[in-house]
Amino acid sequence: SLHHSITKIASPTALRRQPPPPWVRETIRISLRVRVRKRRDASLIARDALLLFLATSGAVLSARRIDLNSHHVKGTHRKAPKSDNVYLKLLVKLYRFLARRTDASFNKVVLRRLFMSKINRPPVSLSRIVSNINKEGEKRTVVIVGTVTDDNRLLTFPKVTVAALRFTATARARIIAAGGEAITLDQLALRAPTGGNTLILRGPKNAREAVKHFGMGPHKHKKPLVESKGRKFERARGRRRSRGFKV
Repeated sequence: SLHHSITKIASPTALRRQPPPPWVRETIRISLRVRVRKRRDASLIARDALLLFLATSGAVLSARRIDLNSHHVKGTHRKAPKSDNVYLKLLVKLYRFLARRTDASFNKVVLRRLFMSKINRPPVSLSRIVSNINKEGEKRTVVIVGTVTDDNRLLTFPKVTVAALRFTATARARIIAAGGEAITLDQLALRAPTGGNTLILRGPKNAREAVKHFGMGPHKHKKPLVESKGRKFERARGRRRSRGFKV
C-alpha cells in the first residue's frame, strides 16, 4: 500500500515532522500501479522519489535558517552582492576564497563590505585618509571598500598606497603625483593576502542630506522639507515662541 511504501523508506518521526507533498505521494502511487517485470523496480522508484524530497527539503530548511519561534523571521543580511557588475563578482569570488582559506578576519570584513549597498559604502575623502594616517603614525596600505574622492581643502597629500574599489580622476592624480599608489583590491590580495600592514577605513554613513530629514515627533531637530527658507515657510506654530510653542 501507499502508506506502507512511505513508512518503509522513512521513519514515522521524520514524516510527522515533514510530511511528503502530493507529487511524492503521486510518484509512489504510480510506481505501485505500473507494470514492471519486478516489483522491486517499483519500490526503488518510490524510494528515490521520497529520498529526493527528504534530502532537498532538509537542505532548503538548513540553508534558510527560518526562525520558527518568531514566525516568518529570517536572516536578512546579504550573502552576495545585488549588483550584476562582473568585476565586483570576481572580487567577491576572490575574497570568498581568501576568507575561507585564511584565518585573517580582514578578508571576512572586506567580503562583507563587498556585499553592501552603495548607501552603506559611503565615499572616503583624501582628507579623511590623511587624518587617520597621522593618528596611526606609521606607513600602512589604506584599504577602502568604496570610492576615494578628492578634497580641494587639503593642500598637501603625503606619499601613501591606497587600495579601493574606485577612485575619482582627481583623487587618483593627487595620490600618484605625491609618489603613492592607487591600486585595486585584487592587486591588494596579491600583496597582502591576510591583510597584513593595512588600515581599513570607512566613510561617514549618516552624512547624506536625506539623513537630516529623518526622525519622528518633536525635539528631533530634523530638517523640514520646504521649498524655501523665509518668513512665510514653516515659521508659525511650533517654530516660534510667539506662536504657541517651539520645538
